[in-house]
Amino acid sequence: MITGATSGIGKASAELFAEYGANLVITGRREDRLIELREKLTSKFNISIEVYCFDVRDRDACKNCIDSLKNPVDILLNNAGLSSGLDSIDNANFEDWDRMIDTNIKGLLSMTRFVSEKMRERNEGHIINIGSIAGYEAYPGGSVYCGTKHAVKAITQGAKMDLTGTNIRVSAVSPGMVETEFSEVRFHGDKEKATKVYQNLKPLTAEDIAEIIVFTANRPPHVNILDTIVFPVHQSSATIVYRSKD
Repeated sequence: MITGATSGIGKASAELFAEYGANLVITGRREDRLIELREKLTSKFNISIEVYCFDVRDRDACKNCIDSLKNPVDILLNNAGLSSGLDSIDNANFEDWDRMIDTNIKGLLSMTRFVSEKMRERNEGHIINIGSIAGYEAYPGGSVYCGTKHAVKAITQGAKMDLTGTNIRVSAVSPGMVETEFSEVRFHGDKEKATKVYQNLKPLTAEDIAEIIVFTANRPPHVNILDTIVFPVHQSSATIVYRSKD
């Protein structure tokens, strides 16, 4: 089950899991993209794909989705998340804050709560959260986004502790700069600003992160990768990035 499967890391992960023969449940807010992805993957691979269109900020919708699934969830990829704005703490937009907190923290928690309950009943499953280097370091203008990703790191660690003694695995993958729609969303649709984020360097791709997610999921049952920090080679921290002069 992949949340936020309409683009970026979520979509790339759906494509790679499909290659491995996994049946999928894909969710997101843009139904046309979900249907298009389902048609593309079912035409190439002998798998089944269920589509659920909802916003993870809607807790009732999260529960209704989980309760209506035909089959149990073996892997939950909590991918839905975003950054909205890059403003200073003293003049930021409250709507941006609510959007990030409600999606990145509360949405992830809702999905985890409803899925983990059923995983515990079966004593098996794997929860994989998409974190960020922002969960390890803060940077100017990112106080709330970084706060949400610090929360994802803590939730991942705490959930692993809560599920000690079960066969349920809990993991995170925490990327640095990945060129997806992330920056375009952060800058509220300003494509020119978003493009400048990745100028004069080779960022990670969604496919790079999808490969690590699938690797994490494919470890032997007794192996639990708790987190993985992934940078492009020219990034060394949240704020240290080398850009070529060409």
